[in-house]
Amino acid sequence: MALSSSNAVRQLSDGNSQGTVLGKSATDLIGFYGVTTPVARTVYASTAATITLLAVTGSTAGVGFSTASMFGAYTSTVVNMQSDLASLRTALVNLGLFS
Repeated sequence: MALSSSNAVRQLSDGNSQGTVLGKSATDLIGFYGVTTPVARTVYASTAATITLLAVTGSTAGVGFSTASMFGAYTSTVVNMQSDLASLRTALVNLGLFS
């Protein structure tokens, strides 16, 4: 069957109320946005340790911060980034892009 060329948007949906799935299995190769090499779904394996925010008392010179509040602000930022990354991972898993 010859491929046709058109400037019109093409839909992948057939209107099925159950939705549309790309790829039948996790090993099917899929690419987005013009990638030259489609890939299989990635299994995400976290290697990051969880950071726990601890109260800092006394000198923080040994850890490279001049004040305890600077250390606390830095640590809070890292904890917030962990939360954001976990939310992003959940969204990608829900889309079926990670497992």
